[in-house]
Amino acid sequence: MYVTKPYSELMKEAKEAEENNELENAAKVYARAIKAEPHDEQAYNRLMIIYRKLRWYEEELKIIKKGIAAFEELYQKKSERLFGKNEKVARLSNALAKSLGQRGKKTEALYLPEPIPKWMKRQKLVEKKLGIG
Repeated sequence: MYVTKPYSELMKEAKEAEENNELENAAKVYARAIKAEPHDEQAYNRLMIIYRKLRWYEEELKIIKKGIAAFEELYQKKSERLFGKNEKVARLSNALAKSLGQRGKKTEALYLPEPIPKWMKRQKLVEKKLGIG
């Protein structure tokens, strides 16, 4: 029988495995931690580092894309909760963001909250190593 551990225990177990240089085991535990708490940046960062150390660039690219998607979804849901269906508030917010230089044409975001920009930069580096980009 498989027992699901709390996120904090998974992180502790993964950190111990990493300290004991059991990188593959640590990667598995960090992956479980991401499933348990998909919007926590630390597990993504550690897993990316482990994949980089193991030179598993394809896996690192997958986790980068998964992390970006998870955080974009999180921020999208937050903005929907804040604005709801109130179009006037959304329009004023977009106008303010545009005047502050945080938005481009229409609603294209120029500003992205962390950790998305950092991960996008890393994504380009990994794609370059793989010969994709």
